[in-house]
Amino acid sequence: MIVSITQAKAKLSELVRRAKAGEEIHMTRRGRLVATLSAPAGGGGSKGLFGALKGQIKVSNDFDELGPEWDTYLK
Repeated sequence: MIVSITQAKAKLSELVRRAKAGEEIHMTRRGRLVATLSAPAGGGGSKGLFGALKGQIKVSNDFDELGPEWDTYLK
């Protein structure tokens, strides 16, 4: 889709929705291409990071037990 900058300003929310759905929006100024609006590669956001290390990190059963060096601080 090709739109002028003026049209893009007026319909930004709609254009972002269309870009998110996979459409490329080409913006022009005085008939010349100046920018392209598209969805980020890989879907964007932190969505891909959540759970990325699942099964790769092990936590010891005693991770929250304090050693004797903490005795003076806990009295």
